[in-house]
Amino acid sequence: MTESLLSRRFATMGRHEPLFYNEPLHLVSAHGVWLTDISGRRYLDAYNNVPHVGHCHPRIVEALRSQASTLNIHTRYLNEHVVDYSEELLSRFEPSLNRVLLTNSGSEANDLAFRMAAQHTGARGILVTDHSYHGNTTLLAGITTGLRTHEPLAAHVRAFPVPDLDAAENRDRDEQEILQEALEQVQRAAEELVAAGHGVSAVIMETLFSTEGLPRVPEGFVTGVAETVRSAGGLVIADEVQSGLGRLGSHFWGYQKHGLIPDLVTLGKPLGNGHPVAGVVTTGDLLEEFGSRNEYFNTFGGNPVSAAVAHEVLRVIDEEQLTQRCAQLGDLVAQRMQQLVQAHPRLGAAKGSGLFFGLSVFADEDHRQPDGASAKALVESVKEAGVLLSRIGPSGSVLKIRPPLALSQQELPVLLEAVEQAVGNVLQAP
Repeated sequence: MTESLLSRRFATMGRHEPLFYNEPLHLVSAHGVWLTDISGRRYLDAYNNVPHVGHCHPRIVEALRSQASTLNIHTRYLNEHVVDYSEELLSRFEPSLNRVLLTNSGSEANDLAFRMAAQHTGARGILVTDHSYHGNTTLLAGITTGLRTHEPLAAHVRAFPVPDLDAAENRDRDEQEILQEALEQVQRAAEELVAAGHGVSAVIMETLFSTEGLPRVPEGFVTGVAETVRSAGGLVIADEVQSGLGRLGSHFWGYQKHGLIPDLVTLGKPLGNGHPVAGVVTTGDLLEEFGSRNEYFNTFGGNPVSAAVAHEVLRVIDEEQLTQRCAQLGDLVAQRMQQLVQAHPRLGAAKGSGLFFGLSVFADEDHRQPDGASAKALVESVKEAGVLLSRIGPSGSVLKIRPPLALSQQELPVLLEAVEQAVGNVLQAP
């Protein structure tokens, strides 16, 4: 059946949309952090952040069913669900971030944020990190640096590198020196945009820098980038699609870990636990400026079903204390990952925070040759043990481990032991 389904997929969807694993998984059901394939085998999901509070959470399913069987309209009619949800969502932000425009996807949210920034600043220039992904509209394809796209980097875009204190070349260097050098590169990129006549409209950062491979950045880097951009007249966009909603454990939003208050925050996938909900959170002044110039509406953004589902996600996070659990489990993960790194010389420093973590894999013990092939072999080996994860980074050499927040302390050993066993098998530690 799986081979037949694969053939039908190729015949209708083409061969270019990616599939995970050497042998693609044919999944038929899910609950909590567990996925079940066509043969009945269960896999622990340590990758998907979309089902943020767990696959098919009964409260989320009931919120969707109940509202879908009552009313579903767009926001050009009054309905309390979208207002209730907007109030609850905004209560999770700093007082200055007090307005929200709801959309359907993170791509749409990021595209809208850039549109707002361009209208506010009168500039077109965009700054972006040099191995990142923020969506798949035409505009966002032109700023993509972390995936293969036919579109080149757009003329009004400049990319800057993200420093990693754990990189071999930084091992014996002073942190302040690394920070200063990195911010000088950002300053040069901004100056290039101004000199080319584009000006600086905005910078976008996903402040965990997950696509970049979860680097450990110098303290002050994120706020320094923001200060450089604002000095050039631009706005700061924080992309919270992956690092937000309590995933880091220590903070509800990723940008808060750096002491930053952005001008615009973009949200996506996890808001609706798999239902299409996304949005842009910003200040009252920026929204008023944009709204007074544009008759902007979104047919599906903020519909009552989406709002009811997303509101229930926030309630589940609070009532099941998932952020607190994420912090506790994150501490346990960090301890076990550090032990694993010490036991295997080809592993670099443990990466990440809370329930978004990873391991760098190298071909050498000096950690100068990232080993994407071995990382891929680890992903396949962990899958064979019944756990699903992925890999990231410029060389594909960092394991990407990002389970739903529904992961429990009882299930955590399944994940950790599968990773430890795979590392032992693939890297052949003594």
